[in-house]
Amino acid sequence: MSLRVVITAAAAGIGRVVADAFAAQGAHVQLCDVDDVALADAAASSPNITATRVDLTDAHAIEEWLQEALRALGGIDVLVNNAGIKGPTAFVEDVTLDEWRTCLAVGLDTHFLCARAVAPLMKQQGSGSIINISSMAGVYGYGMRTPYAAAKWAVIGLTKSLAVELGPHGVRCNAVCPGSVAGDRMNAVIAAEAATRGVDHSVVQAEYLGGQSIKRFVEPGEIADLCLFLASPASSMISGQAIGIDGHTEAYHL
Repeated sequence: MSLRVVITAAAAGIGRVVADAFAAQGAHVQLCDVDDVALADAAASSPNITATRVDLTDAHAIEEWLQEALRALGGIDVLVNNAGIKGPTAFVEDVTLDEWRTCLAVGLDTHFLCARAVAPLMKQQGSGSIINISSMAGVYGYGMRTPYAAAKWAVIGLTKSLAVELGPHGVRCNAVCPGSVAGDRMNAVIAAEAATRGVDHSVVQAEYLGGQSIKRFVEPGEIADLCLFLASPASSMISGQAIGIDGHTEAYHL
């Protein structure tokens, strides 16, 4: 039987690459996002992908989407919690409460809400894999990105707690922790930090690369490959782990 997969915030970026990878393996994928143009492109890209507009800050909308996915798929084997935003790039005294709350609402609350919705189903069927996209920012402190780092640390705590609860029912939960991922989002992060610090873009990029043993950014496809592995029988005894995919981060800069 083909895997039945739901992925949040997956019409573009890393989530889209993950969705495409599952679909290419024959999985039936239900993804959501708020970008209508990207959603249309994702839906047209593969007969194995269904794309739905969902505001992930709305708990009721999440519940409705997952119930719709369950009816369409007949079950859910894999949940990939991919939703997250970069949040503000600022020293802590310059971060507003609204910025803090928004970053945690998208980067943490959505993971909780989706896991809460699928946990009873996966427990009943006696199988499942929940994959939470965290970050190496959830392992190291991350100056000028405190809301983002707080959300990503919390995702790892959520992951390990879910593994404890769900393991006896044959359900696994792991966190994927990318380092710096090549693409527009990382370019924007570097640009924002460079502007805030008053230095050149190349200086900040060199600092990121300098903190890694492997001196390049992660490709989105490498994250997708890890998700495929964590959804497969080959990882049947891997649960409760925060798995770095980062070229070995030695240290974080400011």
